Amino acid sequence: MSGRHLDRRALLLAGAGVASTAAVLTFAPAEAGTTVTKKFTGTFTPANKEDWVYLPFVVPKGVKEVRVSYTYPDPIPGPGYSSNVIDIGIFDSSGNGLGNAAGFRGWSGGARKAFRISRTAATPGYLAGPISPGRWKVALGPYQIVSRIKYEVKVTLVFGKPGAPFVPDPAPTTATPTEQKTWWRGDLHVHTVHSDGSQTQPQVLVDARAAGLDFIGSSDHNTDSAQLTWGRYVEDDFLVIAGEEVTTRAGHWVATGLPAGTWIDWRYRPEDGELATFTQQVRDLGGIAIAAHPNIPVPSIRWDFGDTFAEMDAVEVWNGPWDSFDGLAVTRWHQLLSAGTFKPAVGNSDSHNHGQQIGLAQTVVRADGLSTAAVIAGYRAGHAWVAESSAVDLVFTASLDDVSGECGDHVPSSEGDEVAVHLEVTGVPGCTAFLYGPGTKSFGSAAAGEDGTITLDRVVPGGTAFVRAEVRRGTKLDPMVALTNPIFLT
Repeated sequence: MSGRHLDRRALLLAGAGVASTAAVLTFAPAEAGTTVTKKFTGTFTPANKEDWVYLPFVVPKGVKEVRVSYTYPDPIPGPGYSSNVIDIGIFDSSGNGLGNAAGFRGWSGGARKAFRISRTAATPGYLAGPISPGRWKVALGPYQIVSRIKYEVKVTLVFGKPGAPFVPDPAPTTATPTEQKTWWRGDLHVHTVHSDGSQTQPQVLVDARAAGLDFIGSSDHNTDSAQLTWGRYVEDDFLVIAGEEVTTRAGHWVATGLPAGTWIDWRYRPEDGELATFTQQVRDLGGIAIAAHPNIPVPSIRWDFGDTFAEMDAVEVWNGPWDSFDGLAVTRWHQLLSAGTFKPAVGNSDSHNHGQQIGLAQTVVRADGLSTAAVIAGYRAGHAWVAESSAVDLVFTASLDDVSGECGDHVPSSEGDEVAVHLEVTGVPGCTAFLYGPGTKSFGSAAAGEDGTITLDRVVPGGTAFVRAEVRRGTKLDPMVALTNPIFLT
């Protein structure tokens, strides 16, 4: 396991909707200014089979703030993930049923040991709003429990008059760039302090601009809290697309292109048959579902919902600095494509801190303008290619008679036709470009000239299902520098 995955995924957890409860904590009404603390204690062992344990407590009228903290022994670092981890989140009196967005009030996984919620404000990852009387539940997620561990959860209620209501400030869904373009650069998989990232939203925006991006996707783990505040920080010429990284116990996926303030549940496994329910929810809201880092061989992080990504709209084949897991993902994606299943390829950074460069990788998408709707439409159709940085640019076309197409387009051809394929890549000194068709078909290669430019022209037989391009550091086995979605020729 490479160090980068150890660093940023050691505590990324998800879970299924197995409901277990402890004894209910009850709090009596109290005068304003009173603070009352009670606690839960419990033990997890390797025999524990529950993905989620819910700790109920009753909130009386007159509470202005809920505070929760918890302790348990330090997790045990492992090869790509940690053992003996307990995640935490909370649901309010509206309930904790699967998909119940009304009851969801926040999630921080293993990223922090305490949080607060009031009508006015909340700890990042949690949702400010009314402190409704009734039964609330702290949600614990035991993960990879390998020995007996005890935990203690403290619940503190602060009584008093509620503060002013929280006012959401989401990012606009349309930006007004200083330059109108056809192709826009972005990174849809970026984390902040609202989950397990170390960077604030302003810091993320600085790094995104430095990487030459036009847009990013907000994708904190299992919570929509960041979606509600991006408008405080983003400038008019930059686009922030609302989303969430949905971290189940059988794989992660990025729900993106959502209306701000949309929460997508993650508490299910393949055997529950619920994944399609939530990916369809995303599509119904105008967004897409992207399988994230599918070939990282770590429990809960690898993709275990099926080999064909049936419920997904796209596949993240390049996640962060290129490594062997990305190579496996591209091979898997090409095999599906050759078999007739097209899930557009995307690349993202999955950045959690300043050292994990935003825009490495990045997706360059063809869109009518810099808006959430236009960009998501481009992703959905595969009108996109992936690069390691904004220094890389390319043009990829296929033409037959008076019909020409780019990534994701169709240029219909028949046996006997000759399709002209053109690839031009700049900013790639020392690199080599390759053209591929279905299966093991190859249509040649070309090396970069001294100026770092590659030009590759080939005639491809009509009736070929598709053609796509890769740019590698050297040979076809060396690290990727850019790759395209296919142009379909049938």
